[in-house]
Amino acid sequence: MSPAASPAAPDDFRAAAHSAADLVSDYLAGLSERPVWQPMDPSDRQALLDAPLPEDGVPLAGLLDFIGEQVMPAPMGNGNPRFFGWVNSAPAPAGVLATLAASAMNPSSAGGDHADVHLERAVVRWIAELVGFPHPAGGGLLTSGTSMATIVCLAAARGRAARRAGWDVREDGLAGMPPLVAYATGETHSCVRKAAELLGLGSRHLRTVATGPDGLLDIDALRAAVARDRADGLLPFLVVASAGTVGTGAVDAFGPIADLCAEQELWMHVDGAYGAFGVLDPAVAHRYAGLERADSLALDPHKWLGVPVDCGCALVRDTDELRGTFSLVPSYLRDEAAGSLGWFSEYGMEQTRPFRSLKVWATIAHRGRQGIADDISRCTALARRLGELVEAAPELELLAPVQTSIVAFRYRAPGLDEEAVNTVNRELPVAVQLRGRVFVTGALLEGREMLRACLLNAATTEADLALLVSEVVAAGAGLTGRPAAN
Repeated sequence: MSPAASPAAPDDFRAAAHSAADLVSDYLAGLSERPVWQPMDPSDRQALLDAPLPEDGVPLAGLLDFIGEQVMPAPMGNGNPRFFGWVNSAPAPAGVLATLAASAMNPSSAGGDHADVHLERAVVRWIAELVGFPHPAGGGLLTSGTSMATIVCLAAARGRAARRAGWDVREDGLAGMPPLVAYATGETHSCVRKAAELLGLGSRHLRTVATGPDGLLDIDALRAAVARDRADGLLPFLVVASAGTVGTGAVDAFGPIADLCAEQELWMHVDGAYGAFGVLDPAVAHRYAGLERADSLALDPHKWLGVPVDCGCALVRDTDELRGTFSLVPSYLRDEAAGSLGWFSEYGMEQTRPFRSLKVWATIAHRGRQGIADDISRCTALARRLGELVEAAPELELLAPVQTSIVAFRYRAPGLDEEAVNTVNRELPVAVQLRGRVFVTGALLEGREMLRACLLNAATTEADLALLVSEVVAAGAGLTGRPAAN
């Protein structure tokens, strides 16, 4: 073995760790001075794609040189306060630091008597407390993200529904059973459809429920759909409500949905991936009334809280239902000292589980409940301000009320017909991104191409919002061949 490939001596690691801290600190400090995003130089991109497998090891200092020169100069851009794309937050500095310590310990957080297991139980309880969701001991766990948390929650819902219908889905599967039917709106995140397909429900049995003019799930349409499916011999079992849709940030009316679910014996799941933490803002908290009545809630600390990716969370009201869905303890994993809750691996799909809880703990503990609430309140206030700026710009059109911290709008300069408006707005996100000063993404809303700006970074300023508006107007003018208004 060559010297370079040998395990690093303690002093070598210490020196490299100090250099890494400087590298990361300089990167974070310089975010706002650099372009938000820019395409990689083709040669740099190809160099990464064609990177050869090293025959001999690379010293730690050489690894840091490569990271600093070839990786960190080409970021996604989401650390910048002028990044408004998708739902990707800047990393919380406390979480960045905690990630290093968690990596050094490198446990499997499946179970056992070590710090990460107990800390995960604490931070899952903290998350439930932040959003006001009931939390029995064992009623949740951290996951890779809301996509996996949704699978966990919907699997528990499927198990309960099958058992009530006289089936043991773990033993017998779904073959021969009347189809289970779920209900969601067209604005529900695609992870719900993926979960339905993966769990054997089939996307054909995921009903799209109409929304009202406010973009919220129409309770009368839901009731009618459930009645039709029962009359057809199907088994309605699940309603998915949104605590902040990805398109507009709309929050469904949870109270009426919970009433219907209780009446019809349906599992109520809330997709709170991005928006559930909005309940901490007193200005919008009223929108979340009834969230606590859900059977399950999936959400992402790695979104609005800024916990470094990856980290989602599944919260389930009935601990026994969750454990009964996943628990499988082979002889080689028996732990007589595990206590009544057993191992985390009995509550989800993962057996070897990373130490996610430390970065969650650090992020929440560093800001505290009030600090987190202040950050979220600032983001929602900025979103409302952006909505005002959009409405004041003659070339722009606000497409939905600003409910949380997503603003849905489009470029619509006078004289453009609907087809031209859609064409321009389809091309507009990339045109804005390539300018490098702000980053925004697009989507479809009721068949209309639009821009959607998501505000998750409390460091964003009103000047950044004004720049976003001016960049969209300028890029739109460039695409339509007209001068931008002053």
